[in-house]
Amino acid sequence: QVQLVESGGGFVQAGGSLRLSCAASGSIFSINAMGWYRQAPGKQRQLVATITGRGSTNYADSVKGRFTISRDNTKNTVYLQMNSLKPEDTAAYYCNADALVLGSVRNLYYWGKGTLVTVSS
Repeated sequence: QVQLVESGGGFVQAGGSLRLSCAASGSIFSINAMGWYRQAPGKQRQLVATITGRGSTNYADSVKGRFTISRDNTKNTVYLQMNSLKPEDTAAYYCNADALVLGSVRNLYYWGKGTLVTVSS
């Protein structure tokens, strides 16, 4: 199986920056897209950004120009650089990976347990 472990969350004032990391480990044969999602209290989980294995990116309108997703395929790690943070960015941030494990014939989606980001005004 695949384990995803997020790190880098924390408390920051509005206008500040944080960098999230998510490392995938386990019996990985290949990873296609990876992404970040977030869920604020009382709200549904929503997409923040995704990146394909070749580096094509997609962002939610609310974070365009402020957040940058990147990945290191040699480390099976995806990053989210978050700049100009706003109080409305406060949420639990979850990593997602579309991965094929050794011995399997189809990809599955895996999730991390999340890391909390709190932005104060």
